[in-house]
Amino acid sequence: MASLGVYVLTFNCARNLIQHDSFAAHLFRVLPKTWPQSRELPEILVLSLQEIAPIAYAFLGGSFLDPYFHAFRCSVSIAAGEQRYENVITKNAGTTAVMVFVREDVTENIAWVKTAEVGVGVMEIGNKGAAAAQISYRIREGTVDLTFVAVHLAPNEWAVDRRNEDWKNIAQKLVFSKVDRGENPQVHDERNEEDVPLLQTQSSDANGEIGLYCPSSYLFVAGDLNYRTSLTRPGPKDYERFPRPTEDIDSPHHFSHLLAKDQLTKELQEQGVLYTLSEAPITFLPTYKIVVPTHQEASLGSFGVWTWAKKRWPSWCDRVLYRGIPSSTTSGDGGIEAQGYDALPILQTSDHRAVALSASVPLKPTLAPPVFIPPFDIDPNWKIKRLAAKRKEVIVGVVAYLGLTWQGNGLLLSTALILVGAYFSLQLFRAG
Repeated sequence: MASLGVYVLTFNCARNLIQHDSFAAHLFRVLPKTWPQSRELPEILVLSLQEIAPIAYAFLGGSFLDPYFHAFRCSVSIAAGEQRYENVITKNAGTTAVMVFVREDVTENIAWVKTAEVGVGVMEIGNKGAAAAQISYRIREGTVDLTFVAVHLAPNEWAVDRRNEDWKNIAQKLVFSKVDRGENPQVHDERNEEDVPLLQTQSSDANGEIGLYCPSSYLFVAGDLNYRTSLTRPGPKDYERFPRPTEDIDSPHHFSHLLAKDQLTKELQEQGVLYTLSEAPITFLPTYKIVVPTHQEASLGSFGVWTWAKKRWPSWCDRVLYRGIPSSTTSGDGGIEAQGYDALPILQTSDHRAVALSASVPLKPTLAPPVFIPPFDIDPNWKIKRLAAKRKEVIVGVVAYLGLTWQGNGLLLSTALILVGAYFSLQLFRAG
């Protein structure tokens, strides 16, 4: 059966601009090794980005974020070579963003797009949270619907319950709305009355709002999920037991011994708040926390010089999960075929490694099962809460801009000089 290629990459940018040449060189590294150079790249490329920029720029948005998104567009263009991608969706929720690229020759197959955002940080602002995109890919028999969620959850080894609560809040408050055509002129919404199902499924609430768990959509969740390999920080000598590059599974430094303690694996096995999500087997070293290497060390790649931060347990914080079309309330891949899952080499701009999943989904219409009960109901007040949080983000963004950026510092200084000058001018005027 014909399939649709999907490539999902997650990267914590550490609030730094990427070096687009270095990023581009490794972008498609996780394509299957059997992938011939003559074969076309995946139809859909998704970037899940966390800490994409300093808080001031991320919360103010607009032109402040343009250089950061532009760097990724440049990387994609370089990596794609003669093939071309269209950036059909760029959406951020504070410091977390999702960018969806569609191969230029199939862009006309995108029937419609939707986006969603939610913050789960302090006072529900977007220093942690999720940005999501949903697209409908047109085929002869109908459409293939796909949902991509970029996520950043709470940090710290001991905060497992907080991370679980963050995910629950995301599932309850992430609600999709249609993107304005003016924002994406290359996407034409061609839905009509005939596309609307005759029977309402339980994927939406009484108002028809579609949340994260849409039963007729493939779901990909990628991000810095922040699940760790211990509930406590390392002791003074624990770093001697940290993983090192070795293929000897009996070695005490083989990553498999630490992977057995992974918090997220436990959550997936217990089918708790991450109900219905699956993950391809992990065969790579932890992705965090890495001491940022020198240029020479970075050039050696994933089997070069490794230096872990001694005050954090090396962990697989950066993950890509997925859920296929459920045939019932059971879990499973539901038609998604994972073809490659790996971490990219160390990059100089971040203490995280990027992680990518290469997958495919069948090119057949995605239909909702007769009965599907999502794990969490949509919060009826999601919109009010998000609008209130965005107002707080603007305030935080302005304060951070004035206090933490050189542009803001310059603005404060010039304003102070103007006020001082005006004061003395007024005094001279009165004295004269």
